[in-house]
Amino acid sequence: MDFVMKQALGGATKDMGKMLGGEEEKDPDAQKKEEERQEALRQQEEERKAKHARMEAEREKVRQQIRDKYGLEKKEEKEAEEKAALEQPCEGSLTRPKKAIPAGCGDEEEEEEESILDTVLKYLPGPLQDMFKK
Repeated sequence: MDFVMKQALGGATKDMGKMLGGEEEKDPDAQKKEEERQEALRQQEEERKAKHARMEAEREKVRQQIRDKYGLEKKEEKEAEEKAALEQPCEGSLTRPKKAIPAGCGDEEEEEEESILDTVLKYLPGPLQDMFKK
C-alpha cells in the first residue's frame, strides 16, 4: 500500500510537509541566487534600453534623410520658431500680450451703462433728476 501511495503522489511527498504547515527547507545559497537573479534582470534591462536607443537613433537618421530629401522641417523646430515669433513682440513686457478685441466689444460697454443711467433718469421725478445730474 505504501508503494501505491508513493506512486500516486509522485514526488509530492516532500511538498506535503510544507503544505501541511511544516517548515520549508532553507537554501543556504538563496540570498546569493536572488542577488544574481536581480543582477541578471538589471543587465537585461540595460541591454534592452541600449537596443531601443540604437533603434531610435537609426529611425531618427532615416527621418532626417527624408526631411533633407523633401525639404521638411522637424516638428520641434517649427514649434520652437513659432514660440519665438510669439515672444518677440512682448520681450520687455511682464504680462502676456492682449488678445485682439473684436468690434462691438470693449469701450461700448461704458456707453451702454451711460444710456441705461440716462433711461432711468428719464423716469425719475424732476427734483431727483437734478440731484443725480450734479
